[in-house]
This record gives sequence, structure tokens and C-alpha cells, in this order.
Amino acid sequence: MSEQPHREKTPTETIDVSAVEQQASKSAIQLSTESRGKNRRSAITSREQLPKARRVVVKVGSSSLTSIENSIDENALRGIVDALGRVKAQGVEIVFVSSGAITAGLQPLGLSRRPKDLSTKQAAASVGQGLLISRYTEYFARYHVTVGQVLLTAEDLMRHSQYKNAHRQIERLLDLGILPIVNENDAVATHEIKFGDNDRIAALVAHLIKADALLLLSDVDALYTKPPQDGGERIATVTDPITDLEGVEIGTIGRAGVGSGGMVTKVEAARIAAASGIPALVTSAANIERALAGEDVGTWFATTGGRRNVRLLWLAHLADIKGTLTLDDGAVDAIRGRRSLLAAGVTAVSGTFTAGDPVSMVDSEGSEVGHGLVNYGSDEIPGMLGKRTDELGEEFGEDYARELVHVDNLVNLRRRSARTKLKQ
Repeated sequence: MSEQPHREKTPTETIDVSAVEQQASKSAIQLSTESRGKNRRSAITSREQLPKARRVVVKVGSSSLTSIENSIDENALRGIVDALGRVKAQGVEIVFVSSGAITAGLQPLGLSRRPKDLSTKQAAASVGQGLLISRYTEYFARYHVTVGQVLLTAEDLMRHSQYKNAHRQIERLLDLGILPIVNENDAVATHEIKFGDNDRIAALVAHLIKADALLLLSDVDALYTKPPQDGGERIATVTDPITDLEGVEIGTIGRAGVGSGGMVTKVEAARIAAASGIPALVTSAANIERALAGEDVGTWFATTGGRRNVRLLWLAHLADIKGTLTLDDGAVDAIRGRRSLLAAGVTAVSGTFTAGDPVSMVDSEGSEVGHGLVNYGSDEIPGMLGKRTDELGEEFGEDYARELVHVDNLVNLRRRSARTKLKQ
């Protein structure tokens, strides 16, 4: 292990982290104060108030729209369009996040199962996206609703310039009375820049446009303590997604085997939305009309926080983590107390990363406590471990007399309870 940082590659020579993050922070604040204001929580506080929502993001899973055998389920699709068309006619702004592009393209390509390789998935998606948008255009026209397709990749919501462009695009469509239909752009997304599911896209789009509520619809009518056939009971409301889900068996795949996430991704998406001030309802597509009418269906996730800086939301849920910093107890307390991470509190480093990359921070037992944007590369940090900031400045120069992770580039994470089970 090297005892000294590599002087020839200082952080200021590779990236001016402070300047970049100051600009990103300023821009994120400007975005979050648009339209409805910074740190806003939705005025909708219960499922009974959903009919009062003026802007709703609705996500429907692949299993509710398509099947491997029959491609697009025409009856299911018409039922969803009917429900959304009637609500939009009442003046509600709807953003529809639709899965199903890959599965819709399987039958036209003569495929009998969902492909595993990326290029075939992209081929299926390029065919299926056209088929789905054609059906939506036709069916929504019966309600005199014009639809617009919005295809996103993870990168579109990770990079500020692209995030801002996506925000403007969807807002403008809504201003023009168009119903945006959003999907992950599977036809071009690579493994490295994929969300992997449309549930998280829906949560982040809800945050993007400051929605009043998020509906996550699949083939399961609610979250249960365990499978209903085994005596599981419906969880009607989740006020704390950590403690309230202790002992719950959460499925990781859907019944039909055509989606990419199952209930676990819906719970994660609901948590993302709730943490950013947007309540979420998880239920079945068959319950769409009852849900929009405010009836007692599904599982309601109450808000647990206010609207968040988009950069920190990305850092918590979407960042591609490049390495890990192991912290002592004092450093764990410091970051939980919203203070910067110093080299003196780090006991080990793993992974390969450069200045400005996102890293995970774990305690001495390996439990994750936060994510942060690191100020130094993985080749520089080993020689800095355990040393005070003034010592680093004296030994290696003023470029090293600062924190490993600044508090403004750090987000705390809450652990899922060890008693929450993921059922394969």
C-alpha cells in the first residue's frame, strides 16, 4: 500500500470539484424553486384526497399491458386508457409511464421468450415502442387527447443539462394539453446507463415535474405481509418504509415474468417519491379507476420528507457507486450529524475511482450509512487515512488540506430492516 498520495495527479489537475459542485448546486436550487417552490410537500396527504390531485404520474407495468404469447393486451390497454382519459377530461394533468416495449416487440420478432442479451432487447424495444405508441395514439384519440412520447435513459436524469431539458420537455407538453407517455429508452440504453425498471423512472419523473401523487400499478393489488395464499394481510398504509416493512416478504419478480423488477422495485420507487414529498399508491392496474377515485385500495406510502435537491436524490438512488470508504464510529456520527467526512475518520478504502466520483460510506461492520462525491482518487486516499486535515496540508500541500467528502456532496441513507425479506 502506498504511503503517500500521487502528487503528479492532484485533484485540482483532474477536476475542480468545488467549482463544478457550486454550479450544480446553484442550478439544482433554481430548478427546485420553479413552479411550486423548494422543499414543497404534496398537499395530498391520504388516498381519499387523490381526486383533488391536479398533477399525477401513473406507471403501469409490463405484466398489465403485455404478454409473451399475445404481445399487447388490447383489452387491458383500453381499460387503462379509458380511466386516464376520463380523469384528464376533468382537468387533471397526467403523465403516463408505460412499460412493455420489449415484450410488445417479441411476437413480431418471432421470439418466444424475453431475451437476455442487450442487443436483442434493444431490437425488441425498438419494434415494441412503435406498436405501443400507435395504440395509445389511437385509443386516447377517443377522448380527444393527444399523446407525446418521451423516451428517457438514466443519464437524462443524472446529468444536469439533460435533466433540465427533460423537465422543460414534459412541462411544455403539459402546458399544451398533451399527455406525455414516458418509457425508458431501451432501444439505446446500455447496461451502464439503464435504470433497469420503470418504477424508479416514474418516481424521478414525479419529482422532476413536482407531481401531487404517484400511482404504481401492476398485477398485484397491494403490498402484503406475506403471500395472501399463505395468510398474508394487506398493508394499507406505510408511514415509515423502514419500520413498517419489518418482516414483510417482498417479491422480486412479477407473476407474468415479463417485467424487470417486481414488487421490490415498486416499494423502492414509492420510498423515493415519499422521501421527496410525493405520496405514492401501489396497487393493481385493475384498480386504476378506484385508485384515482380515492377508494380504499392498495398500499399508500405517506410522505416522509420534502422536495429534495435533485443532485442529492440522484446520489442516493441512481449514482453508479465506484468505491467504498470504511468509517470509524466518530466519522459515522459526523456524517449523520450533517458534517463533512475527514480523512482522520476513514479506516479503509476499496474500489477504483477518481476525484468527483460517487462512493459508498460504510461503518466498521460494513453497513452502508451514506453516499458522497469524493474529492480525491482511490490512488491518493490510502496515504491520507487517519491523518488530520492540517497534517495533510503540511505533509502533501494545501491541495490536500480539505475534507474527503464535503457535507454538500453527501447524503445519509437509512438501512432496510434486516427483518425485511426479499422473496425470489
